[in-house]
Amino acid sequence: MATLFVDKVDPQSGTALEIGSSGDTITTATGAKPSFLYPAFEAYLSSNQSVSDNAVTKVQFDTKLFDTDSTYDNSTNYRFTPGVAGKYFIYSSILNEAGSNSNLIEAYMYIKKNGANVLELETSLNNNPGRLMPTFGMATLDLNDTDYVEIYGRINSSSGSGQLFEGNTTYKRATKFGAYRIGT
Repeated sequence: MATLFVDKVDPQSGTALEIGSSGDTITTATGAKPSFLYPAFEAYLSSNQSVSDNAVTKVQFDTKLFDTDSTYDNSTNYRFTPGVAGKYFIYSSILNEAGSNSNLIEAYMYIKKNGANVLELETSLNNNPGRLMPTFGMATLDLNDTDYVEIYGRINSSSGSGQLFEGNTTYKRATKFGAYRIGT
């Protein structure tokens, strides 16, 4: 077996680049990874987080499922800072609870980049209040290496007390936050 050292491989003009033939196995060295899709992480809320009624509150996703490049802070700021500039797919869900049946009127989710809203979502049960309601959000963002992304939520309850973001105890990973790089 020979080793080939190059910085770039381009196909001939007007053709596609093919590596290997039918039946071949292509391997990479241990620790090697493509530059796209990294960094990537997913974190979830391990236990219920109590929130004040109708107050915009940062969700404290405190347990990492994975974090390829140590870019998510799960203990202090609860934010993703990519460390590598690029285009990122961001996703989150929050399971909102009002504390008792027929108290949940509205639930909101905010994806924030550097403290500014880049996505705002509202789910309303005004005509038929309930107890539990999920909110889901996704966004594709251009981030530089020092930008940061955070998730906030808000619960409007008719009782004014007992609101919380559901943790991992009853509903597994229902409140989660993740991101991965999709391009440069």
